[in-house]
Order: sequence, then structure tokens, then C-alpha cells
Amino acid sequence: MLAYRHAFHAGNHADVLKHTILALVLRYMNLKDKGWRYVDTHAGAGGYSLEGEYANKRGEYEQGIARLWKLPDLPAPLADLVSLVRAFNGGPALKQYPGSPAIAHALMRPQDQLRLFELHPTDHKVLASYLGETPGVEVKMSDGFAALKGQLPPPTRRGVVLIDPSYEIKTDYLRTLAALREALERFPEAVVLVWLPQLQLIEAAQLPQRLKAAADAGAKKGWLHARLTVAQADARGFGMLGSSVFVANPPHTLFGELQPVLPFLAQALAQFEGAKSALDRSGA
Repeated sequence: MLAYRHAFHAGNHADVLKHTILALVLRYMNLKDKGWRYVDTHAGAGGYSLEGEYANKRGEYEQGIARLWKLPDLPAPLADLVSLVRAFNGGPALKQYPGSPAIAHALMRPQDQLRLFELHPTDHKVLASYLGETPGVEVKMSDGFAALKGQLPPPTRRGVVLIDPSYEIKTDYLRTLAALREALERFPEAVVLVWLPQLQLIEAAQLPQRLKAAADAGAKKGWLHARLTVAQADARGFGMLGSSVFVANPPHTLFGELQPVLPFLAQALAQFEGAKSALDRSGA
């Protein structure tokens, strides 16, 4: 949706969860020398100012990355995320937050590729100026859902896909499910990450089960689902309560790495007493 700007939400609890898992997946991919291709269907601007008007209108990062910024003894995956954010800032002050393309760029090697898709003209322009001339990176102002068929499988047969729409329009739920199915049909070994909002909507409640069924049918290595609930709905029942990340073909190490991380995040990022986390996987 062209009205959506992630800058309002940059660095919030959902970004912390999503980028912690993305970094874990790409670190795992880097254990082998053969290159990988990362496809980001809704790439955004690549990075966001936390001092600007957008971020401070809601201040969501204050309930997210800012809570972890100076905490001691973070679990290793969270310490890694904070170190990536520090490197993006280039100093000790938290002034900017990296989007998914920046996280992937920080972890890519010369043999790896980034394929970044963004429809919003302003965000695309920022992203293209940031990474468009980087070797191995392509930035395109086109529909990331539609672009998947041209990106999979990559020549190296090693690939990671991030599907992260805004869900501002309800068709995103159906298109996300279709995109997962298509990715796995074209490339059954693809590691596919899907970010999901936790909302009091039937579409949001149904999508995780539909993704699991699709992965059961098409993924060679099953699935994993990590959930984080940190907030309560408002008096009208609106608001994002938390989020989750669904992973088809997860690295075999991912479940064990996330087991201590999710309860820690539920406590560290809690906005009410009932904050909680959950982690499940196929075959469990």
C-alpha cells in the first residue's frame, strides 16, 4: 500500500523480533562458502532516522530497540542484533535503525546477492541511493510478490526470502499465502521468512495456520513459528498486540537459538503484565 511508511514503526518490538531471526538465518547461511540470494519483497527504505518526525510521532522504537540498547548480558542473538544496529549508527548513540536490507547487506559476502523490491517511490529512491550501486545488489521499484517467480531458484540453489507486507489492505493476507506457496513450488529448499502482525482480525488469526499447511505440503525441512505478544488492544479492540515470524525450511539450529530469546524479549519489551512468547515447529 503506497500510503504505508515503515518509518513510523522502525525499531519497534516487531522489528526486533523480525531482524533477530533474519540475522540468525543469514549467519547460518554464511557457514557455507557457496553464495546465497536474499529476496526482500517489501524492502522499505533500508534505514530510518529515529530523530525525525515519522519515528517520533509514535516513538515505537522506545518500546523496542531502545529497551535493549544498554541492557547487559543480552542473549547472544540479541547482542548480535544490537551490535549490527550500533554499526549502522557508527557510534554509541541510537539515532538510526537499519531496515531488513541493511541487516542483509551487513551480513552479505562478495559471493552473495540481494534482490530488493519496493513500490513506494520515496522509499525506493532512498533505498536505491543507499544500496543501488553496491555489487551484487539489485533495487527495483516493482511488486515484490510478482517478482518472486523471476528470482527462484537462484543459481546456487541457496536462497532466503523475506515476505513482509504492511497488511494495511486485507488482500495482503491472501497474497502472502500465495507467495509462500509459489516460492516453495519453485524452490522447495528456500528458507522463507514471513512476518505477521498480531491483530484482532480473523485474517490475522487464520494466516499462521494456512502458512503451516502450505509449508507442510511444500517445504522440504518443515517450518517454525515464533510469536511475541507485548501489548493489549485499546478500548475499541484495535492495535497491534505483537507479531510473529513464520519460517519455512528453518535452519536446524534456529529453534534452539530462539528458545531463550523469546521469553527474554517478552519480559524486556512488555507493555503490560500479560506479555508472553511462544515457539513451535512442525513435527513437535
